[in-house]
Amino acid sequence: MGLYPKTISYLMGDRGLLLEFGDEISREINQKVRRMALAIQVEDVAGIIETVPTYRSLLIIYDPLILPIENLKRRLKGIEKGLQQTPLPGPKLTRIPVLYGGIYGPDLEEVARVLQISSEKVIQLHCSIPYLIYMIGFMPGYPYMGELPQALVVPRLKTPRLVVPKGSVAIAQRQTGIYSMESPGGWQILGRTPVEMFNPEKDPPSLLQMGDLVQFYAVTEKEFEHWSE
Repeated sequence: MGLYPKTISYLMGDRGLLLEFGDEISREINQKVRRMALAIQVEDVAGIIETVPTYRSLLIIYDPLILPIENLKRRLKGIEKGLQQTPLPGPKLTRIPVLYGGIYGPDLEEVARVLQISSEKVIQLHCSIPYLIYMIGFMPGYPYMGELPQALVVPRLKTPRLVVPKGSVAIAQRQTGIYSMESPGGWQILGRTPVEMFNPEKDPPSLLQMGDLVQFYAVTEKEFEHWSE
């Protein structure tokens, strides 16, 4: 449908329509997802209940009794035609402190060994650039960010952990993320942050938002404990 030749739509049950803007992790594709979600919000279309943006797709939850599927597709085509004129807000940069290594970063030394560099170099590389938040997902407040420097690319763990502590900062392939709560997980854990990623009593509950930037910086154990207190 519409302006972008790779845009494909799929029905997801009787109340969902999935728009796919591409088949790869790309800043350009991610911007299209964000523009479409924002444009739909601005249009305030009666019958659209919620939009769920991801790396490369947008799930639209709608009420078919208010907005039949053919009417929805027609509205979306109209919105998509003017998508390039939809301005995106400038990204906000959030600096996140991390205590790297030891019990807080159990995979740091193994990552360094696999990459054939020092642990200090791994930390330096991880802190060297700001990362784009491509999406929030997997669990409430969990940011999927990228892309890592090429020299820091490592695979996921062969066997995922059953328990990853809240605040763990991890990497896998070209991505980095922060576990917003304790959960299972298969990414390589480099360290931990004392910063609260998700608080349901706040508005918005997620500290970080899709389209913003994050830059990590290393702290000492004393600084970590002081922050936590």
